[in-house]
Amino acid sequence: MSRKQMGKLYTICEWIMKLAYINLLWILFIGSGLVLFGFMPATVAMFAVVRKWFRKETEIPIWKTFVSVYKSELLTSNIYGLVFVVAGAMIYLDYYLILNLDGVIRIVATSILLLISCLYLITLLFFFPVYVHYQLKFMGYLKYSFFLGVLNIHILLLVVLGLAADTFLLLYIPGLLPFFSGVSVACILMSSSILIFQRLQKQEMNKAITE
Repeated sequence: MSRKQMGKLYTICEWIMKLAYINLLWILFIGSGLVLFGFMPATVAMFAVVRKWFRKETEIPIWKTFVSVYKSELLTSNIYGLVFVVAGAMIYLDYYLILNLDGVIRIVATSILLLISCLYLITLLFFFPVYVHYQLKFMGYLKYSFFLGVLNIHILLLVVLGLAADTFLLLYIPGLLPFFSGVSVACILMSSSILIFQRLQKQEMNKAITE
């Protein structure tokens, strides 16, 4: 094996270790927050690190960056988490209530609720990339996450396919779950979102030039 090939192999192994490390940190800090209070800040911290990697900031101190973001987002991210939980619970309750309806009303109500559920999931999918990339007001993150997904259906479809393939792989090889379950999802969502961010930035620049 040539020196160049050895260098590539070393780089691949290094990135595998980095991905596994950030995933283990994610699991550890979710547990440190008793899951309920740890999931949102740990996930935000993981996305913040992954975002830096995709922006070619590959030499950042992972532990220091992760812990710093986790601490700073402990309260705010959990407030957003509560919003998503309450909204999800309301959708679930609506599904339960629809079971008591009959005929056309039930079909129409189910169709509407399915649409709302899809929009809810789209907002949830793009929330973390938007949250770590932009500085917005409270409702701005939710609105931007929603429109980002709805107005970029082609990328949304790629995200769904990527997440489906990722889920299949993780279930097919369960031993990967502790090391890549969260970070693989973060990489799929963050890479797709950055494509959208870059396109929006380019559109804004072109608009500024023409004006």
